Amino acid sequence: MALFDFDGTLSLIRAGWVDVMVPMMVEILAELKTGESEGDLRQLVDDYVARLTGEQTIYQMIELARQVEKRGGKPLHPLEYKRLYHDRLMQKIAYRREELRQEKVSPDRYLVPGARAMLENLKARGLELYCASGTDEVYTVEEARLLAIEPYFDGQIYGARDDYKSFSKELLVREMVSSIGGDRLIGFGDGYVEIKNVKDAGGVAVGVATDEPECRAVDPWKRERLIKVGADIVIPNFLCWPELAQVLFQ
Repeated sequence: MALFDFDGTLSLIRAGWVDVMVPMMVEILAELKTGESEGDLRQLVDDYVARLTGEQTIYQMIELARQVEKRGGKPLHPLEYKRLYHDRLMQKIAYRREELRQEKVSPDRYLVPGARAMLENLKARGLELYCASGTDEVYTVEEARLLAIEPYFDGQIYGARDDYKSFSKELLVREMVSSIGGDRLIGFGDGYVEIKNVKDAGGVAVGVATDEPECRAVDPWKRERLIKVGADIVIPNFLCWPELAQVLFQ
């Protein structure tokens, strides 16, 4: 079996999401007027957003609420922060979704280079493919459909839910491993969470250190974090698939 993260690993529809989430959180914390500089607040937010990347978005919002309360403020419910963030992000990426919906661009425009050929090769080898995203499941499924990669997963696409405790990548990995064993699991992701989950289960983890949106070179920051959490291999995109397949399947 192979497990994929979605945003930044396969899809580029939401490229730039960090540049929406982080400023929003810094703005909310700065309004508390604690005397902290904007630079200090940005460093704080950068750190916990990065640490929680790959988890459901709600966990980043739970941390934001905790930071507001810690500073004497009265936080909104994390779901409210999540909706505020999502509204801002959708404004930023609406044109991409519309281009795809109206078929004005090829779906490959918003796929990490080489992703489609790689998915086709894995299916041809007989692997079961799973996708697990921190983005809401309804949007993950919709965007997989817009990118014309939904069929590769045979309905095995999962994402965030308002009842966030009912799903996690860790739970999905455990379920996969219970049926095949960890040594038959391959995971692909650009975030801390999915790499750790796959390695904890005994699988092989491929860190996709995409330098979005071009994804032509390895992002040094992502590379360092992915290696620290246990990635066995780090790639910038899937154009190296012929060589990578030899390593994975020899």
